[in-house]
Order: sequence, then structure tokens, then C-alpha cells
Amino acid sequence: MYINNAHHLTYCTNIHPEKNWVDLFAILESTIPQLKKEISPDRPFGIGLRLSDYSSKEILEEKNLMKFKKWLEENDLYVFTMNGFPYGLFHNKVVKDDVHKPDWTTIERVEYTKRLCRILSVLVPKGIEGGISTSPLSYKPWHVEEKKIEHIYKTSAIHLAMVAEEMLRIRKDSGKVLHLDIEPEPDGLLENSSEALDFYEKYLFPYGIEYLVKHTSISPALAEDALRTHIRICYDICHFAVAYENHREAITKFEKAGIRIGKIQISSALKAQFKGDKAKDKIIFDEFRRLNDPTYLHQVIERDMDNCIHQYRDLPVAMSASDLSKVKEWRMHFHVPLFVKTYGKLTSTQKDVLEVLEILKEKRITDHLEVETYTWEVLPESLKEDLKASIARELKWVLNNIEVSIAANE
Repeated sequence: MYINNAHHLTYCTNIHPEKNWVDLFAILESTIPQLKKEISPDRPFGIGLRLSDYSSKEILEEKNLMKFKKWLEENDLYVFTMNGFPYGLFHNKVVKDDVHKPDWTTIERVEYTKRLCRILSVLVPKGIEGGISTSPLSYKPWHVEEKKIEHIYKTSAIHLAMVAEEMLRIRKDSGKVLHLDIEPEPDGLLENSSEALDFYEKYLFPYGIEYLVKHTSISPALAEDALRTHIRICYDICHFAVAYENHREAITKFEKAGIRIGKIQISSALKAQFKGDKAKDKIIFDEFRRLNDPTYLHQVIERDMDNCIHQYRDLPVAMSASDLSKVKEWRMHFHVPLFVKTYGKLTSTQKDVLEVLEILKEKRITDHLEVETYTWEVLPESLKEDLKASIARELKWVLNNIEVSIAANE
């Protein structure tokens, strides 16, 4: 929805199980109009669309895309952002590190993303920018050789420039501005603000500019401007919180480097402070153990008593390798509902979400806000509610924490 003439707010439809486009459209038809009636009865309601590779091909068959566009218009709905991170199925199967496949070294990832660009260029209304979030190039634990990592950076930079080239074409033909938003996350090849900035300066600009100059005949200056316009950052609050990033400092670093944030994914992680008491810490440890989920990766980043950081690629690894006698804090990549602050002995990073929303009250970092709580089906029974009610509650929580204050600052 469009709030206070400043931001578009939605939720990501990756929470809905998607086998194909026909099934997903049926879910959207039964879900979105009811949500709009409750959340945004008098204003257009935005959708954060997630399409798998298969569904992105199916929606372009026959008249599926135009049928969907007509349905959007008839119901006062619009699409302004898409999630292009997961390539394949995202529910009812083991996802884990497969979420990064195929990575940005592959033409499959390029073609999938360009297809999403073409779809979004049709759906996004004129006068509104369209954004697509994507993976942080690859999965870091797959790669240990420095030469191989160097190759991934270079190849990914060129492939991202190929998408920027597609977006330039779309802008020339339709006047619509699209951007691809790289989403750093724990154990991604880009997992924090420093790594993202290094990639832009050392790889995306040098290799991307060279590609665009060669293939579009524009000047190096215009090529750099194109990359800054069309390749941005998806700032997932959960991911940056798990990495113990200071949000104000991270956002300021991006601003100073001229790297734009295309979308903020409003999401919350889990954390816990350990007490140094064996009995009490075991209770906390057991709370984490109960959240061991075989579907998604739940990376744990640990801070010990000496404030040193230790990183574990998944919760089971952390449970077996961590020395609890030395642990001060755990933060876990597990997208939990925004409106819940505590989970037994565990707490959420809700405070981080509120901090970023506070920054949004001061300055317009981006127009695109997307709630991304997708773990409803793997949450403990005590936290599960009707899905539509849960989505509505998430969106209302964001509105209650942002809308009035933004209006006061305009």
C-alpha cells in the first residue's frame, strides 16, 4: 500500500506455497482482496510478488500476464517489488543452501532475473519504480579457493551488468525504472555492508562499466550511472541484525559510497543473552534446539565473553560446536513474526526493526518496504495463527510504528 505519499508497503508472497503460476494466482485471489479490505480499504494495495523460475515462464504463456494485470487493476492492486532470490520451490521441501542455486556465475540466474524484469515492467504502474531482490552472488561455504572466489566476483559483476543492460532497454522503451537489489545475508558471498561495498568498488564498477560500454556504446560515466541506478542493495533487517551491524552506520556507509538501497525487507531474527550459569544457559540452549528446522538454513553468529565473533552455517552445527561456557550471545537467522518480542527464554531483534523504521522517519532511504516473515509453517504450534490474520497483524504492526511519525516529519 502507499503510505503518507512516501513509501510502498507490502508483504512478500514467498510465504505462500507455490507449485506453479495457476496455483499461486488462486492463492492470491483468495488472500489479497481480503487483506486489502482490512488493511487498505481506501488506497491501492501493493503486492511483493515471488515467482519461481517455472512460474515466471508459465505467467508469460498465453494471456496469463495480461489476465493478472487486469485482475490487479479491477481490485485496486499493484505490484512494485518482486523477490528473485529463491530460484526454485521454497516450501514443502528441504531448501537449505540450495536457495543459492543457481548462483550469479550461471546464465540460468541471468535469464531468470531478466524474465522477472520483463514481467515487472508490465505490472508496475507508470511513475513508480520497480525492484527485484536477488541473492548475494553465491554461498560462501561452497568456495574456499581464492582464485575461484575471484572468478565468481568477476563473472557475477558481468552478469549483473547484463541485467542492468536489460533494465536500460526497458527504461528506453517504456520510461519505467527498474532496479535489482542484492540481498546480503549470513554465509552469502556478500554477507554484510563492508563486503557489499567492496564488491561494488572492486568488481561491479570496473567489470560492469567495461561490459556496458562495450555492449551499449554509452560512455563510462553513463555506464557507472546506470549501474548505480539499476543495481542496488536489499537491506534485510534480520540479516544485518544477525551480523551485529549498526544499522545507522551501515546505511550511512552505503549513502556515502553512492550505493542506493532499493528495498528494505522488514524482518526480525532470534537472539539470546547467555548468563554464564550452566543450568540457566541449558534452558536457553534447549529453546534453540526446539527450533531446529530441516527446511531452511538457520545460521548462528555467536559473540563470546571476549566479544569475539564465531559463525556457524546452521543451527545443528552451532549446537554441536559451540562452547557454551564461553558464549555471551547468539543471534540466529530465523525470520520470526515482527509483532512478537519474546519466545520463551529467547527474544527477537524487534528493536533493530524499530531502529531502522526510526531512520526512515528521518530520511527517505527507499520507497520500497516489504515484510518478509516466511517461516510460518515451521514455527512452533504456540506461535502459529491463521495465515491471513498473521499477515494482517504484521502489516498493522509496521503501520503503527511508522505511519504517524513519518507524516509528522514531512
